[in-house]
Amino acid sequence: MSSLKQNFVKMLFLLGVLSFPPLNATAKAPLSTIVGRASVIDGDTIEIRGERIRLFGIDAPETSQLCQDAKGDDYRCGQKSAIALSDRIGSRTVTCQPTGLDRWRRIIAICKVSDTDLQEWMVSNGLAVAFVRYSRDYVQAEEIAKGRSLGMWAGSFMLPWEWRRRPKR
Repeated sequence: MSSLKQNFVKMLFLLGVLSFPPLNATAKAPLSTIVGRASVIDGDTIEIRGERIRLFGIDAPETSQLCQDAKGDDYRCGQKSAIALSDRIGSRTVTCQPTGLDRWRRIIAICKVSDTDLQEWMVSNGLAVAFVRYSRDYVQAEEIAKGRSLGMWAGSFMLPWEWRRRPKR
């Protein structure tokens, strides 16, 4: 093979090798348990030590979302959801077991305070709904809240994922 041809082949090989990321760049270490004091971002998102954590299997109303109570009066159900979660957690330690990452690269996790599953607590009190697109784990808790007319189920509301898709005014 001529020297020019050998150099061309070497160049192609080098370009091919350089176009692939290092093996460790694509490998993702398993997500480990996150433990600490939490700040509530909204009814389904908390932050522990700078890590945003999306609560697995539930969807809470957005902070600015309005719902109607049993009398038909508007109230800020998203804000109420976030405040209730914050009150439930208080200054206690939260333990989150990651289940994966969402499309915004936030950690998705099942989070607990002591033995209380925060997702189940939120849904069973009508402060969030089961996010059946991703999990059916909290459907029974939602049925309990509906049957007892708790939280959002006492009046009327738009499902959070529908509210996010609505045309903005």
